[in-house]
Amino acid sequence: MMTATLPGTLSPERRARALAGLPGASVDVVVVGGGVTGAGVALDAVSRGLSVVLLERADLAAGTSRWSSKLVHGGLRYLAHGEIGLARESARERAVLMGSTAPHLVRQLPFLVPDAAGRDVTALAEAGGRAADVIRFSVPGGRGSLPSTRRATSDEVSRLVPGVRPGRGGVVFWDGQLVDDARLVVALARTAASYGATVLTGATVTAVDGNDVHVQVDGEAARLRAGVVINAAGVWAQQLAPGIRLVPSRGSHLVVPGSVLGSPSAALTVPLPGSRSRYVFALPQPDGLVYLGLTDEPVEEPVRDDDPVPSDPEVAQLLETVNQVLAVPVTRDDVVGAFAGLRPLVLPESAGTGPGDATADLSRKHLLHWDGPVLSVVGGKLTTYRAMAEETVDAVVGRLGRGSARSLTVRLPLVGAAPRPALVRVNAASRLVARYGTEAPVVEALGSAAVVAGRLETVGELRFGVRHEGARTVADLLDRRTRFGLVPADRERAVPVAEQVLTEEL
Repeated sequence: MMTATLPGTLSPERRARALAGLPGASVDVVVVGGGVTGAGVALDAVSRGLSVVLLERADLAAGTSRWSSKLVHGGLRYLAHGEIGLARESARERAVLMGSTAPHLVRQLPFLVPDAAGRDVTALAEAGGRAADVIRFSVPGGRGSLPSTRRATSDEVSRLVPGVRPGRGGVVFWDGQLVDDARLVVALARTAASYGATVLTGATVTAVDGNDVHVQVDGEAARLRAGVVINAAGVWAQQLAPGIRLVPSRGSHLVVPGSVLGSPSAALTVPLPGSRSRYVFALPQPDGLVYLGLTDEPVEEPVRDDDPVPSDPEVAQLLETVNQVLAVPVTRDDVVGAFAGLRPLVLPESAGTGPGDATADLSRKHLLHWDGPVLSVVGGKLTTYRAMAEETVDAVVGRLGRGSARSLTVRLPLVGAAPRPALVRVNAASRLVARYGTEAPVVEALGSAAVVAGRLETVGELRFGVRHEGARTVADLLDRRTRFGLVPADRERAVPVAEQVLTEEL
């Protein structure tokens, strides 16, 4: 099988070489966890000259990182809580993603807050949007990255979200939207691999004993040595660092056809009853679906390995909230899929032990915590992964006494990235360019036939996932390299094609 040479290719052959070289290896940094945080840390570390092995027990983006709202947002909610520093960091990192590191994966998205939700609501949204604009103007690259907040006429409201009750205006503000959060993680991991990092999925870290890291991979035990172990396991971080205090929160989304909202081009934004800072969004996707989210439910039970699911009260809350402003309500019969993720919210050491204290002290800020040679990085959010990684590797460089003291990732493009004028000139379908950037022609050449009728994904995307992106199973292909899994009925139809591709490519 002839395979095109691409930067950071995670091919089956490369995985075989990584497995052969793993036992007894000695590296500067072992990263545990292949989500956005772990992949971001691996890239920052290897680009500073450190030797890096990233170990992920399942697959890239197999955990929380694929269950986000797919937004690169500027932290409007943080402004409502007076957290100006967090909002500014979010705006800065959004500008980095949109302008330097991944312009192919991020697009501008208008958010509509309709007057149908109440003029007091839109007045508050307009004030918050204009405050966010001021913060955006203050960060490098922010001024030209998005349009400014403004009022919208009733005609414009009907054009942006036809499903909203007609006759009233609203407020429009802008933010960033990822074409796919899992694709960002894969791009980070491949970029790290292009700089020399070893990226190994299906590798479970069973213990860290001093500088020895014990791994179980493909049924075999292995041991390697690391100067530092980065624990980037998210809601599972306590397995390596029991002293960390986490209070996971479940965020749930429903998947509906865009047609039930009139095929919107803007994100409908409706406040939760009684809240001035929490909203339900109806987020239009490039494939014609709409995601309704987001809930924020504390998780009391122990975190399990299987995927979380929305509860019935969450489903009801999402539908009831968005239906407040719709001419024709969305019903449970309209729902074609649902997904949920667990946020690893950090409980600071200063917090009390009672439930009231815990709720008051929950934070979206991230935590760095040393435990011997293990440095845990947990919390934060997808938008600020790069800043989290930079701070983490700063600490690693200080501990090891080697590696560049300065991060390079603020201007380091991910695989497939290019300036927007160059992306427009890429000779491939625009949908593929939005997902693969400059590599889209390679994907297109691998096969343009649809995987299943009525969906846009191609067989070439599945082949590319195996040859270049480390996909090894049907779930890897259908739930992460593509997102068939968000609509179970479509996933079922795609399984035979995915199995055939795996048979031919592995």
